[in-house]
Formats: sequence, C-alpha cells, structure tokens
Amino acid sequence: MLLTCLEIFFARIIDVSISTFRTMIMVKKKSFIIPILAFCEVFIWFIAARKALNTEINSIMIPICYSLGYATGTYMGGFLSRKFIKNINTIEVTTKRNNKSLINSLRSRGLALSIIELKDSYNNESKDLIIIEIKSKLTGEIIKLIKDLDEKAFIVVRDTKVVHNGFVR
Repeated sequence: MLLTCLEIFFARIIDVSISTFRTMIMVKKKSFIIPILAFCEVFIWFIAARKALNTEINSIMIPICYSLGYATGTYMGGFLSRKFIKNINTIEVTTKRNNKSLINSLRSRGLALSIIELKDSYNNESKDLIIIEIKSKLTGEIIKLIKDLDEKAFIVVRDTKVVHNGFVR
C-alpha cells in the first residue's frame, strides 16, 4: 500500500508542477514547449488517476496521497515558475514633489525612472509619480529602499508583460 500511495503522490506532484509551470509560460509568452508540457502533464495525470482508481486497496490514504500530491505540485510549480520564468515588474511610486533623496537613491542603483508631476484636485497639492521597470527579483529590495526613504509613499507593483524601447535593470 505504501508503494502505491507514494507512486500516486509523486506522479501528482510531477503532473501538477508541469501544469502550473505550463500555465505561467502561456501567460508570459508563447513558446513551442507548451504543447510538449501539456502532453507530459496529461500522460502522467492519466497514469496517476488510473493507479488511484484501479487499486485493490480500500484505504482513505489513496485519495489523501492523491490530494497531497496535487497540493505539493501546485506549490512546486509556482516555485519553478518564479525560478525559471523571468518577470518584469512596474513599480509606481506616488511621493511628495521633488523628493530628491528618493530619486537620487533610485538612480544611484542604476534604475531608469520616469517622473510625472501629479496635481491633486482635492487639496491642490502637487506630487510626483515615479515609474520604474525592474526584474521581479529586485522588487522587494527596491520597495524596502522606497519605504526607508519615504514611509508615506504610495506604492503599486504591477506584473509587466512586455517593455519596448526602455531600460530594465
């Protein structure tokens, strides 16, 4: 019984990891590898499902291992996606007008900034909108820097699909 449970568990980890990774590739970009991954995913799923449904073992451990494999595969697929699919994030920072310390600190790290002056029509206050395009792995570091220099800054992070004619660090 243990061997059957482990076979089902690991098959589900593999097929769901492939599924999650394939979905992320489809969202990010078109690739010739998508149909290959889809074939492998369904092939492994079929084997796991057949094994789980056709076993002589009448134990709650079969559906538990099947479900745990699914949950673990979802986690692993997300991990693989973050590791291997290069993402770009857009960080939009609304801050006080001419925040030189923030602007200079971001530029000193080699970041290209677009700065747009904003006018708050409610209280007639001027602010700046700073737009930064960076690789997602740097996002946490840059947000920490922004918060350290301007704790009242309004920060929005967006997942960016494509950047043309720009500079991305």
